[in-house]
Amino acid sequence: MDNEIIFKNRISAGRQLAEKLLVYKSEHPLILALPRGGVPVGYEVAGRLEAPLDTLVARKIGAPMNPEYGVGAIAPGLRHAGVSSGLAEAGGVVVFDDAALKSLGLKRKDLDPVIKKEMQEMERRILRYQSGAWRGDAPADTVIIVDDGLATGVTARAAVASAKITLKPKKIILAAPICARDTAERLRNLADEVICVGEVDDLMAIGYWYEEFLETSDEEVVSLLEQASAKNKKGIWSTI
Repeated sequence: MDNEIIFKNRISAGRQLAEKLLVYKSEHPLILALPRGGVPVGYEVAGRLEAPLDTLVARKIGAPMNPEYGVGAIAPGLRHAGVSSGLAEAGGVVVFDDAALKSLGLKRKDLDPVIKKEMQEMERRILRYQSGAWRGDAPADTVIIVDDGLATGVTARAAVASAKITLKPKKIILAAPICARDTAERLRNLADEVICVGEVDDLMAIGYWYEEFLETSDEEVVSLLEQASAKNKKGIWSTI
């Protein structure tokens, strides 16, 4: 039953998700967590798979009248690797949920102020988390993008597009402890696989599926990245 899926916290959720991802351990994957909430989950996955952990900073574009309602998302593009992408006016990856825009009577240009604001926050987080620096020279043939849940999937879409552009991996896996079933099915057309501990028909909100769902701070994100990097370099992941 759906109510049996509830996780104690992101640590517990990450450990359960990691068990479902063990099949990819032999491929020496790169774990990219979506900050902030995806980082504690990604830390557990990276530890179990003995893989490097880094972040992929994607940002939801909220509707102007309801910021919590995601109608699009942005993520880094080639400009963040020193090359002009020419893909979007915002200098990176921009994706929209056209059905949501239509239902709200919005045009894409109506979201320009929101996109500008989210671009600024994305750039701040990229710098704050040193996003891209933690992976070093780790191969990126298999990339596992991790979040604490998949709701509408629009942020995950942007993350997949960003990974394809900036890293050009042979395989992209999307992974989350809890997923809306219809979202997971749609995303399987974009990623090579979507792995969820639980899929539900009525997601409501990601936090509903956690007993403890506190906001993850910038400081916690950086601390987990530092710990993961140190353990990965020393080859002591198996002791966590």
